[in-house]
Amino acid sequence: MSGFFDIPSDLQHSWFGLIGLHLREALLPVLAALLISLPIAQLCVRYRWVYTPTLGVTTVLYAIPSLAFFVVLIDYTGQTELTVMIPLAVYSLVVLVPAIVDGVRSVPQETLAAATAMGFGPVRRYVQVQLPIAVPAIIAGLRVAAVSSISLVSVGMLIGNQGALGNLLNDAQIYHRPVLAVNSVVTTAVLAVVVDAVLVALRLLLTPWMPKESAAR
Repeated sequence: MSGFFDIPSDLQHSWFGLIGLHLREALLPVLAALLISLPIAQLCVRYRWVYTPTLGVTTVLYAIPSLAFFVVLIDYTGQTELTVMIPLAVYSLVVLVPAIVDGVRSVPQETLAAATAMGFGPVRRYVQVQLPIAVPAIIAGLRVAAVSSISLVSVGMLIGNQGALGNLLNDAQIYHRPVLAVNSVVTTAVLAVVVDAVLVALRLLLTPWMPKESAAR
């Protein structure tokens, strides 16, 4: 097993260092996409005609291959983590915007009417009433976005070893050490499972009113 954890010095990271780098490159874009998606989803809910073109734009952006994104961005952001994270944030939008919109639209009208009667304005009603009720749908979207982002980070190995654990795939070929490729695949898969489990636990914590069997599913 020593070969499994023996990371080549050209990567300038230990195994744990690569894990931390991978999580940073994967999860920061998802967080940024969530912050961007919240106001966009509010606009889509308030003005229904905005939803279709918004979904169309995010879908078109999602269809752009990551490598093409890198080629466009590399002249502006160089061979850096930012070049990897920007496409990941964009890809996350196509998952998070519909998830938030669907969750917010599922709030019963009588609940909204009660909040309005209590003097809640549109923003306060969105933040304090609609979003908390939409938590299960939002977390479901985050689970998909996070796992997808963790997988796609590895593509960053194509631009100056910016793929975190994915860099091990390249080094496996350079040094003829297949165990490095196994390390990359296994560790990335485990990270995806762990992050998904954390998000499920977060949903259980934030939605104590839901039946535990339903929330676990």
